Amino acid sequence: MRRILMQVARVGIATEPAPDTDESLRTAAGRIQQDILDILGQALAIRQVDAGSCNGCELEIHALGNPYYNIEGLGIRFVASPRHADMLLVTGPVSRNMALALRRTYDATPEPKLVVAVGDCGGTGGIFGESYASCGRVANVIPVDVTVPGCPPPPLEILRGILTAVERRTPVRRQP
Repeated sequence: MRRILMQVARVGIATEPAPDTDESLRTAAGRIQQDILDILGQALAIRQVDAGSCNGCELEIHALGNPYYNIEGLGIRFVASPRHADMLLVTGPVSRNMALALRRTYDATPEPKLVVAVGDCGGTGGIFGESYASCGRVANVIPVDVTVPGCPPPPLEILRGILTAVERRTPVRRQP
């Protein structure tokens, strides 16, 4: 232990310095958070539903929670129950086995509900299309407000899709 402490004292701090803070990002994040509060009057609660995807979109959605994107800091959080959600974030082509579950989840979400279809599979059915095992795109099962294209779409595009759905539902009223 003594040897390790001596090495630490001899070498010093071996990490990079912290990056400079960008004030424009901080003000943009504050503006987004205020817009969400103006529109909804509360934090945005999202229920994510995997309707039969390959999990590529889920990896990008999980990236939204890391410190770089910090979706929680914007007033957006994921919830476990559709009864607590304002928005459904649906990925993948809807498999026949998931169609009823997706409809029930949609019905359990309180009004006004928003639906964002993520990825090419959610938006168009992707390479799977409609078949004996797949209903195809999410819009074939439940109404969709916004579609985020990409296979998989990057986290920033998913965040843009979420914000677009919120802004389309109720226009932002900015005070002069």
